[in-house]
This record gives sequence, structure tokens and C-alpha cells, in this order.
Amino acid sequence: MDYTRLGSTGLKVSRLALGCMSYGDPTTPNAHPWALNDNDAQPFFRQAVELGVTFWDTANVYQHGTSEELVGRAITRYSRREDIVLATKVRGKMHDGPGGEGLSRKAILEQIDASLSRLGTDYIDLYQIHRFDPATPVEETMEALHDIVKAGKVRYIGASSMYAWQFAKMQHAADRGGWTRFVSMQNQYNLLRRQDERELMAMCGDMGVGLVPYSPQGKGRLARPWGEQTHRSSSDKVVQAFDSPDDEPVVNAVQQVAAARSDHGADRPCLGAAQPARVRTDRRRDQAPPPSGSGRRPRPASD
Repeated sequence: MDYTRLGSTGLKVSRLALGCMSYGDPTTPNAHPWALNDNDAQPFFRQAVELGVTFWDTANVYQHGTSEELVGRAITRYSRREDIVLATKVRGKMHDGPGGEGLSRKAILEQIDASLSRLGTDYIDLYQIHRFDPATPVEETMEALHDIVKAGKVRYIGASSMYAWQFAKMQHAADRGGWTRFVSMQNQYNLLRRQDERELMAMCGDMGVGLVPYSPQGKGRLARPWGEQTHRSSSDKVVQAFDSPDDEPVVNAVQQVAAARSDHGADRPCLGAAQPARVRTDRRRDQAPPPSGSGRRPRPASD
């Protein structure tokens, strides 16, 4: 595994991260029905440690907090807290109360404590706002984030999936207030979704903000032939948004490149795997990292 610094910080992270949206109790309210429960998820955490993937990313809303609980248990089971760069997120709805959603000061202070409890730790390495919150002044959000950094509950803060002007507005508020700035941006980036290249990603590069792209396989669409379905792709409306006819030539081109590069006759790219045995087989036969489009975030379940 290769390691790098996250943006302009001194924080060392693995070049690949373990995205944990696929894990947690699928029976919880608003959970993904294709999520893997504790027992089924364990092989992926174990192999992440074996492969040196030390950057683990989850969120409070993934399976209504049960992803965070599962991640916390996996750290204890397979590693040490000191060896894992742990990231989670805040913004989505956890309950109906005033502190259950959004980026108000009340919500941030309530949700950081809830995440720490579920993860079984006393600090988060990278605490990310999951989306922009138009209902809360950016100054209120940035000061609250700064306060949890100074309280020792969070080491670094990051953002995810927003317009470039929104991100610039929040960074500017931090500068004006003398508060902690975002060090990373987790945005969707793959061969099917490249719109962030023009503004958001270019701005992050200029600011020295690290990019943590998610869905490098386009929700799995780039990992299998056009039209092939999985349990997730047949039930997840977000994945089904990747079914535009305009994307078919891109998926076909990826399949052709993957077949041409393989010396074993494989007809599809592999990043992560659908089952543990496949991870082990791919690891033995090819020491070079598989093409990912972004070099980030393997989705070892169905994505």
C-alpha cells in the first residue's frame, strides 16, 4: 500500500480508503437493503488491515448509526485505534429533534458526541460535513466545527459534495473568523461523473485541499458489463440514476481497456470485490493496483 499526506496537512493516509456505507444493519429505518451486517462485513475489515488500508470512512446516517457501531467494533477486533485514520460525517437526519439534522451548532455538538459513542472512541481523525446546509449560517457551522477541534474531539475537518461557491463561502468564513479550515473534500468522481473537474476540484487543488473521491466505479456501473444488475443496482434509486444511455459507451470502453490489460482473460475491472475469496485471488495474481479512475475508495460490497 502507498501512503500520502491528506492535502496540505501532515496527516498520513493510505492511498486507498475503505468506504463503509455498505456496512450496518439493513433492517434499520431508511437503511440500504443491500448493506452487509456485522458477520458478513468482517472479511472486508480484516483484509483492509492485511492490505494496509488504514483510512476508514463512514457517516452517522449510514444504516442509522449502525455502520459507525460496526466500524468501531472492527477497529477493536482487527487493529488499534492509533493505527486507523477514522473519518465520519454529519448533516443527515438522525431524529426529529432540533439537534437531529443539519449543521447548526446544536446539531454538530450533539451529533459528534453520538458518533464518538457509537464508534467507541474519544476522537475522530476527520470529521466531514456530509452536505451544505442552506438553513444554517456558514459562520455558525464553522465556529462549531472549530470548537470541537479545540475540544480535542476532532483532529481535522472536511466537506463533501457541494458547489464550489458553497465550499469557497465556508472556507472564507473560517478565514474571517480565525477558525479551523476544511482540509479535504469528498466528492463523487469517476469516468461517468466528471463535472467537478472544472470548478470544485480545480479550486481544491489551488487551496491545497485534499480530494477524497467516492464511487470511483460509478456505483458499480464501471465494474461490470453494461446492463448487468446486482441486488444493489436493482433496488437503489441512486444507482439507477447511472443508467443513462449516454453512459453506455463509457462503460463499454472501460470493459475493453480492462480486457486488454488483463493477462488472464478477465472481462471486467476489479477494485474491491464481491466476495472475500476474490479479493485474495486478485491480490495474489497481480501486485499492481487495479485501475480505479481516482485511486480512492474501494467498495467491497456491491458498489
